Formats: sequence, C-alpha cells, structure tokens
Amino acid sequence: MALEAETKNVVAKFEYSDEDVNKGVQEFLRQMSEGLEKENTSLSQIPTYVTAVPNGTEKGLYMAVDLGGTNFRVCSIQLNGDTTFNLTFSKVAIPRELMLAKKAEDLFSFLAKQIELFLKTHHEEQFDHHVRRRETVSSPDGYKDEHVFRLGFTFSFPVHQIGINKGTLIRWTKGFDIPDAIDKDVCALLQAEIDKLGLPVKVAALVNDTVGTLMARSYTSPGKTGTLLGAIFGTGTNGAYVEKLSNLKKPLAGEYDKSTGDMVINTEWGSFDNQLNILPNTTWDIQLDQASVNPGIQMYEKRVSGMFLGEIVRLVIAGLLKDPSVALFKDDNSSQNDMGSTTNIGEQSGLFTQWGLDTSILSVAAADNTPELSTLRQELDKSLLIYAASLEDAQAFKAIAGAVGRRAARLSAVAIGAIVLQSGKLTETADEPVDIGVDGSLVEHYPYFRDMIFEALRAIDGIGEEGAKRIRIGIAKDGSGVGAALIALVAASLEG
Repeated sequence: MALEAETKNVVAKFEYSDEDVNKGVQEFLRQMSEGLEKENTSLSQIPTYVTAVPNGTEKGLYMAVDLGGTNFRVCSIQLNGDTTFNLTFSKVAIPRELMLAKKAEDLFSFLAKQIELFLKTHHEEQFDHHVRRRETVSSPDGYKDEHVFRLGFTFSFPVHQIGINKGTLIRWTKGFDIPDAIDKDVCALLQAEIDKLGLPVKVAALVNDTVGTLMARSYTSPGKTGTLLGAIFGTGTNGAYVEKLSNLKKPLAGEYDKSTGDMVINTEWGSFDNQLNILPNTTWDIQLDQASVNPGIQMYEKRVSGMFLGEIVRLVIAGLLKDPSVALFKDDNSSQNDMGSTTNIGEQSGLFTQWGLDTSILSVAAADNTPELSTLRQELDKSLLIYAASLEDAQAFKAIAGAVGRRAARLSAVAIGAIVLQSGKLTETADEPVDIGVDGSLVEHYPYFRDMIFEALRAIDGIGEEGAKRIRIGIAKDGSGVGAALIALVAASLEG
C-alpha cells in the first residue's frame, strides 16, 4: 500500500489546477506586453520583419535551405495556389571539420556548393537556361531576374535580426564553433558564396523555424482565415504569432512593410517566467535545473518540452528507489509479483544516469490501457532494463509519467490561451475559427496531449467552452522547408 500512497502523493505535486492555469495566462500576458515594450525581458518578443501570413492561394517555385544542426537540407517548393505544394529535397551531413572551420567562408562555400548540386540535379532546365543566358549577355545586368530562385534560409542559431534577409550571428550552439562568423550577417555570407558560383539564387529571407511553422500552417490550413500562432512542442518549445504593429512599442531597426499593420513576433517563450513568479517548482524541477547546462534559464521549456519530461520522471523514480519504505521495482519474494518472479534493474539502466530515460516511454505509458499494462512493462524491460516489473510497479510508473505529461500539456495551454486572448480574435468575429499550427513530437505522438491542452483552454477566463470550440489546432509540417519558402515569397513581394 505504501507504493500506491506515495504515488498519489507524487502525482498531487504535479497537479496544475484551473486556477493555476488562469494565473499563468495573466502572467504570460504581462510578460508578453513587457517584451513588446523593451529589451532584455523574460519573453524576448523578437520582431521577425515578416508582416503577413499566406492564405493558401500563393503560387510559384521557391527554394529553402535549413542549417539546423549537423545536417544541411536543400529544398525546392512548388506552391500550387490551392493550399497544396510539391516538395523536393536533399540532405547532407556537415563534415565535422567545417563545424569548427577557421574561416566562415569555408562553411558557407560548402553550403553554396550543395545548392549548386541540388539545382543541377533537380532543376537542370532552369539551371542550364540561366547559364546559357549568362554566356550570351554581354552586360552582367543585361537580363531580367525572372529565373532567379528566391530562397528562405532557416538558420537555427541565435541571430540578431535587422531585416527580413539580414541578421548577425550572436553565438554558435550545437557543436559549431567558427569565431570568424560572429557578428557577421549570415545571409550576406551565404549570398557571397552563391554569387562566386554564379547561381541564379537570391537569399530573400532569414527564417526562424517557429515562424516557418506559422507560415506553413497558414498556407495549408482550410479556409481563408490566416493562422494566428505557430508553436513547437517537441524537443524544445517556442511560439511565433501575429501581433498588431501598434502594440510593438520598442524601437525597431531596419526596413519593414508597415502596410499590413501586423508583425510576426517570435516570442522565444522557452524562457517565459525564468523568475518563477507563477511556474510550478517541485523538488524534481529544482534538481533538473541545477544539473542542467543553463541553470535558471528556459524555465518554461524545462517543464514543457520533450527534452526534459523524461528526466523529470527519472528523477522522481530514482528518488523513490532510494526510499526503503517504498516498494517500487523491489519484491521480498516472487509471490508478491504477478510475473511469478522478482523485479530487478540492470546496472546499466538509464534510470541511474542523467537523461537516461527517454521521453518516448511517457507516450508508451499514456497509450497502454490494457489491464496488465503489458506493453509498458515490455518497454520498461527493453529500454530501462527493469526486468519483471510487477503490475503495481507499472501502475505507479504510468501514474507518475502521466502527471508530468498532463502538467506539460496544461502549461502549453497557458501560452496558447494567452496569445489567443492577446489577439482579440474571439471577440472580433462571432464564428471565424482561430487557427493554430503546431509541430513537434509531443503534439504528434504523445496520446491525448492536444485533448489535455483543450481541457485547460476551456478553463481559461475569456475563452471558456464556447471560445475553445472556435480554437482550431492543426499539425503544421515542415516549417523549415515550405515555411521558409513562403517567407521568401512574402519577402519577394516586398522587393517591388
């Protein structure tokens, strides 16, 4: 009985009530407003220089490249003008030595060569035509740009953006270290190498993948309503939304289109409430934060994103294993275990190492509703080397993992709900859907994650049952591909 009682005690500590959700929404709104007014706030509220979202009727052939980590992806996207598109892509690993290159141009010339190879392979006709024209025209400016591909560049490293296709590198992450590139405009670096190869490509937009998610959803979503919010709930979490320009009070460098009255804002909401005004803070949250590479930072992300949920569960389980009064994964003898054996844990089990419990097992636990929890018990055996776990053990694990997942979903609803309220869209019209695009492993693969988000949205003052019915959350795929191409399209339309 001690195990069941202790499990209930743990689960209660992860409870995030309707009242907590509402307090969270109010604080999120306050920090959003603060981020629109000044720099160096919890929510960075970064203007993206993207001032319109697509409606699905856009047409054309665009390119996108994505440098998000150890791979470089090159795509071309044919927008068909009917919310559909055709995507062609190639992917190549970045050689380790180029991640640590002496000069920025070493990396960027490699990237440009991949673009050249892609064009030769997949767009031979346009490529050859361009080369022929270049050879027959005496003046370099003697031909028009109609065969120039507009390219969206998804660059998933911290940049200071100063225009739709201008941004200087703040620092490298993810194993890259090329000091020569710091403080340089990454679009200009790529364009210089493209120009050396004489390619018909113009870097038209610098793209954040979350903004790309917003654009991709807005193009593919049903109806003519533009999407309000693009959100990632995966390894990390972030959101980008459409804000009224009149609410953006802090000074904005560079040029942008003021005619729409809107500006897409990248919230960088992983760092929401780093000061812990309202975020829940259990002993396990504290342990996780103190052992992380960035203590005190990304506090919202550490309670919501897939990278951290497994670690929270591991810390809870590891703590219970050390408690002699709690019989978790231990039996006095085989008669106490419905497997007719005694439970033991392999020495190499991930339970004993930081990050050793993958968040994917939370999805298995949530999905297994069989009376014997046999799928979960097989997974505990396979991925955590917990052999012959009893039914009671599996029930305790399922309850704890479920409590951590449920809290993450309800915290996700805080950000979504606050942005819906900030937009005023529920009161502007009586029936138009409020469209939200989401991407990431949690919303795609964690069972009932979206259901739990909606349950919390219904509890938010100003949304309620009726408002929640109008919020439409749909999966948006490939923000760094089709989303980047769509930003290149928006940028190209501003050139004229």
